[in-house]
Amino acid sequence: MKILLKSVILFCMCISFQTINAQDKTYTIEDCVNTFSKDEAIPTKVGYQYWFADKDFLDGRTLKLSVVAPGKSTHAPHQHHEDEFFYVLEGTAKFYLNGKEVVVEANTSLYCPPNSMHGISNAGAIELKYLVIKKYEKQ
Repeated sequence: MKILLKSVILFCMCISFQTINAQDKTYTIEDCVNTFSKDEAIPTKVGYQYWFADKDFLDGRTLKLSVVAPGKSTHAPHQHHEDEFFYVLEGTAKFYLNGKEVVVEANTSLYCPPNSMHGISNAGAIELKYLVIKKYEKQ
C-alpha cells in the first residue's frame, strides 16, 4: 500500500504541474504533496474516504481513496454526466456496469463511461480499498 500511495502522490504532483501553465496558478511543493492520514479521513456509513485532490484543488479533477467494509457499498448503482475511473488497491470488488457485474481483485482498473449506470461494492472478507479518479463539471 505504501508504494501505491507514493505513486498517488506523484500522480497528484504531475496533475498539479500540468495545471500550473494552464491556469497560471502558482503551486508550492507543499501544495503538491498530500500524504494519506487516517486522522484526516472522512468517515462514511461503510468505511471512510480520503481526498488526495478534491474538486477545488485543480479544475474539477479529483483523486479520492475509498475504503469499504466487507459486504458493503458506498451507495447503490447510479449515473452522472462525468466519466469516472476506479482503481482497486486492496480487496475484492464487485463492479456493476449497465446491468452486468464482474468481480475483480487488486491492481484492476474499472472505467465508468458518462451516463452509465455503475456501482462498486466489497465482495470480499477484508476492507476494499480503491481510488476514484473523476473530473467534476463546474457549476
